[in-house]
Amino acid sequence: MTTNPRLANLLELADKGPALRAALAEEAGALLLEWPADCPIEMRPVFENLLAKTVRDLDSDTRARLRVQLYADRELCARILPRENPIPSLIAAAREGETVIPRLAETLGLDETRASEILKEKSGEALAIACKGAGLSRAAFSTLALLAYPRRERMAERLRVYDSVATLDAARTLRAWRSAKLRQAAAE
Repeated sequence: MTTNPRLANLLELADKGPALRAALAEEAGALLLEWPADCPIEMRPVFENLLAKTVRDLDSDTRARLRVQLYADRELCARILPRENPIPSLIAAAREGETVIPRLAETLGLDETRASEILKEKSGEALAIACKGAGLSRAAFSTLALLAYPRRERMAERLRVYDSVATLDAARTLRAWRSAKLRQAAAE
């Protein structure tokens, strides 16, 4: 029996261990998106399971790249990379007195410097833009604002700022902030 070269390559990558997990995930994703005609369809769930197990060992950047790759098949993407709601853990960390900057940065797709600047901005506008641009609810914004500005002064004003921020404009601004992060990473 002849083996499909793509399947053979995947099996070879799987045998090489954790060092090549990213390559294995990307190859498995490509195979599942373009299932070869000469491969039995019964093998597809085996490779989905392989990909699902491999994803557990990936860093967040590789997972993000894989999510973009798999976006062509949204059902497959949802099975392999289900989206987690990061807000409860972000809020829990803030309530427990932990620093929220790394978690906020990850949630928003920004670097920690930008996340810190967002939290330090006193009017709450930057936080409102970030939250609304990321699709976070008013309740999530309110909780984060209360935790970020514990003296509670001007909270009604901050909530009005959130309400006044246009979602489309906020999304554009957040994309610009993310693009700046990518340009900076590429320059380094």
